[in-house]
Order: sequence, then structure tokens, then C-alpha cells
Amino acid sequence: MRKLTEKQGSILLKIARAAIGKKLGEALSPPQENDPVLDEAGGTFVTLKIDNRLRGCIGNIEPVRSLRDGVRDNALNAAFEDYRFSPLSRKEFDEVEISLSVLTPASRLSYTDSKDLLKKLRPGVDGVILRHGVRSATFLPQVWEQLPETEQFLAHLCQKAGLSKECWKGGEVEVYIYQVQSFTENE
Repeated sequence: MRKLTEKQGSILLKIARAAIGKKLGEALSPPQENDPVLDEAGGTFVTLKIDNRLRGCIGNIEPVRSLRDGVRDNALNAAFEDYRFSPLSRKEFDEVEISLSVLTPASRLSYTDSKDLLKKLRPGVDGVILRHGVRSATFLPQVWEQLPETEQFLAHLCQKAGLSKECWKGGEVEVYIYQVQSFTENE
């Protein structure tokens, strides 16, 4: 995935806001920019916050849709389908701040043991996918802001996957890393 320009990020943010607004009955039209880069496939996450508190976050790691379609679909899902929250209300729409992350392809991280894993992860840089059998979970690199200690970060990621918080120490988990390019409204 190539690096996006600020203008392309701004267009994607407007697409996200227009999709949510339309569902809430707002007369917002998505930008009609004809930028072929936005039609390339890519993994995306859309995060919604109100007063700097999470209000929804949904995405796809794999590049299954175009950036344009992925951002639109993930914005709608973050606003109305995130099981942790009730659907976004019209009142909240005016208060919500939209951020999006465009992901690089994930690559498997090889490590010898838990100490080696701790050394290889780059806090604030790497998004992490943890897999064990059929269970998996991911944290975007931005989650390091709330969980800056690597052991704590991995423990919470294990719990998010429905595993014991110590699962990362056993060496039976697969770990993949990726990076993101982030865009936030009003930045």
C-alpha cells in the first residue's frame, strides 16, 4: 500500500462522515473525487470518539475492498454495529470525531520466546495481530497510547481474543505486525 497524501486522507474522512450522516438522515454527499489510489484495495479501520473516549471502532485487516468502500463500510459498522455500543444517535453525530487507519499488509513476526517477542515489538509503531487456533485479536498501533507497557499490551490483546492474559508467554501464539497511516478530522 502506497503512502496516502493528506488530501486523500481528508477525502476518506469525508466519505466516512457522509456515510454515517446519510444513515442518520443528514443531507451529506460523499466527495466525488476521481482518485484511482482510493480505488486500490487496502485494510482500513474507522474509529469514532466523543470527548476523546472510544465510541466505536471497526475495520478489516485484509485488503478485501477498495479504500473508498472499506472506509464507508467500516464507518457505518463503527457507528451502528459495534457490539460494545448502542447505535450512534443523531445528537452524538455532531460530537463524534472520526479517525481512520490505513494498514500495511501484515507480516508474521518470528520470535524464539517471550523475551524475544518483547524485544521485537515496537510500541507506538506496530499494530499487532495475535492468533491461537481459531481465536485472534488485533490492536492498532494507537492502542500503545493507552497500554504503553509491552507486557500489558500483550496481556490485554490475549484477553481481547478470549484467551488467558498469559497466552503470549507460552510460545504457541502466532504474532503478526503491521503499521498504519492515520488521519483524524480537524488535525
